[in-house]
Amino acid sequence: MILVLRALGVGDLITAVPALRALRAAYPGRELVLAAPAGLAPLVDLVGGVDRLVDTAGLDRPAWPGAAPEVAVNLHGRGPRSHRLLAAARPGRLLAFANSAAGFADGPPWAADEHEVDRWCRLLSWYGIPADRTDLALRRPAPGRLPTGVTVLHPGSKIPAKRWPAERFAALARALTDRGHRVLLTGSTDERALAARVADAAGLPPSAVLAGRTDLGALAALVADARLVVSGDTGVAHLATAYGIASVVLFGPVPPAHWGPPPDRPRHRALWAGEGDWRWWDGVGSHPTLAALRLDEVLAAVDEVERVVRVSGAIAA
Repeated sequence: MILVLRALGVGDLITAVPALRALRAAYPGRELVLAAPAGLAPLVDLVGGVDRLVDTAGLDRPAWPGAAPEVAVNLHGRGPRSHRLLAAARPGRLLAFANSAAGFADGPPWAADEHEVDRWCRLLSWYGIPADRTDLALRRPAPGRLPTGVTVLHPGSKIPAKRWPAERFAALARALTDRGHRVLLTGSTDERALAARVADAAGLPPSAVLAGRTDLGALAALVADARLVVSGDTGVAHLATAYGIASVVLFGPVPPAHWGPPPDRPRHRALWAGEGDWRWWDGVGSHPTLAALRLDEVLAAVDEVERVVRVSGAIAA
C-alpha cells in the first residue's frame, strides 16, 4: 500500500495531481491511499487513480491506524510535523524533502521560491519517479442540472486579505452582464452573504447566488462547462485551469509564480500588482496588491482570454 499525505484544500489537491498520477504509474499494482479531507471526495474521484481516501484534515489526526504502508509520500509540506506523522505509520520507505529537525536526511532540499506543481514533481523526480507537470486535467463530471456557458465570479476566499474588494466584483459583474454574460456567484456557505452583497450591488437576482448551494462536485461541473471564471487565488481558479476554461485570477499577497496558472496556457491570465512596500497596511480588508488591481485591468484580461478562446475555436473548426 502507498500512503500519500496531502491534508489541505481544493487548490492544494489540484496542484498535486501530476504527482499523484506519477505515483499511480510508478506503483500500478499497489493500493494508493490519499490522506486528505473527506470533503474533497468528489474531486478525488475526478482525479482518478486513488483507491481510497482517508479523512485527514491538517496534521492533528492520530498515527496511521492501519498496516504499515510499503511507501509513505509527503506531499503536504517540508516537515517536521508532516514527516513525523508519516514516520509514525512505520512505512518501509518515506519519500519526502530533507528535514534535519525531523531527523530525515534523505530527499532533496526544499526550495521556497518554486511553483507548487513543480515542487512535488521535483520531489518525485529526485526519487526516480518521473512526473509530468502539465498533467493537470481532471475528468469531466457527469452532466447535471446546473446551467452551462455561464461566467463564474468567485469573490470569496478563506483568507480575507486575498479577496478583491466586493464593490469591484460588483462593478465587474455589471460590466460583464452588459456584455451579454450570464453571471453567477459562487462560494462556500460562509461566503454566501458576501456573494449576495455583490449580486445586490450588481443588480443581479438572488438566483444568481450559488454560494453555499453547490457541493464540490457541482462546483466542478459548473466550472467545467463555464464560459469564464474570475476569482482570487483560490480553489475555483485551479478548477478552471484543470478544465481549460478561460480564467482571470487576481493575486495577492502571494505572487502567481508560486500558485498561478501555467504561463504556457494562453486561456488563463494572472494579475498581480507586484512587489511593494506594504508596511503601512493595517491588515484589514484586501491586501494592497489586490486593492491595486483596477476594474479596467480585469476587463482587459477578460478580453484577452476570450479572444484566445475565439481564435482557438476557429482554428479547431
